[in-house]
Amino acid sequence: MKKTISMVLVLSAACALSGCAGGSSTSTTAAETTAAETSAEETTTAAETEETADTAETEAEVLSYSDYMAAELDSEVTIQAYVQAKQSWWEDQATVYAQDQDGGYFIYNMACTEDEYELLQPGTKIQVNGYKSEWSGEVEIVDGTFEVLEGEEPYIAEAMDVTDLLGTEDLIDYQNQFVAFTGMTVEAAGQDESGNDVAFLYNWDGSGTEGDDLYFNASYNGETYTFTIESYLCDNTTDVYAAVKNLQIGDVIDMQGFLYWYEGVNPHITSVTPAEASDAAES
Repeated sequence: MKKTISMVLVLSAACALSGCAGGSSTSTTAAETTAAETSAEETTTAAETEETADTAETEAEVLSYSDYMAAELDSEVTIQAYVQAKQSWWEDQATVYAQDQDGGYFIYNMACTEDEYELLQPGTKIQVNGYKSEWSGEVEIVDGTFEVLEGEEPYIAEAMDVTDLLGTEDLIDYQNQFVAFTGMTVEAAGQDESGNDVAFLYNWDGSGTEGDDLYFNASYNGETYTFTIESYLCDNTTDVYAAVKNLQIGDVIDMQGFLYWYEGVNPHITSVTPAEASDAAES
């Protein structure tokens, strides 16, 4: 009888110990689950915080024209401006003139597919991120990327007459803008093979042929300046290319174009017309 009671007591004790062990296992599993959930939440929060920081870093500050001009060379810049003219597209790179109400930009070889290039119509507002650079005096944006800003009103700049600024230090303040020159007198650009004076040259030294850049000279107030028909911007099918080929020394002309710079002022002309009567009389 005592033996039976002893066995019952032993079995009861074993069951009690087993129950305690089971309860301990359940509590440990719950604690581990809670810790894992907390760790996962912390990891998610950290990832979200890092993503937010990365997004903030990628949203570069858009510079005004004055801030862009004040930025150091080779620094990363972001600007918003309106396409004024497309100069070229080649191997998924585009070169364009752009302008806002305060100044002009020359954007050289920015990443651009051929389909995207078709979207860059005059007046289109774009945001460009790249690096401010300088080449032989020309300040430009290189290694850029862009996006078209949808829903913006188009803007086409009117040509600013900078004729009176020719020969002054102030002219460079209008670099890359759409400008006008009025009442200019065509001068000899060089000589042909027979030694006769000619009004234009193919390339700066006369070494080119039809389809190459055109160089011609025009004077104002006794000083002569050189102008260029950039063949990528205005090729030999354009009216301005034909107009320059028809120039005669002594013609008085008005011009419009972009105030490009190369070792000094080197305007890329997009329009040449006979000077208005008042301009011709003043010259």
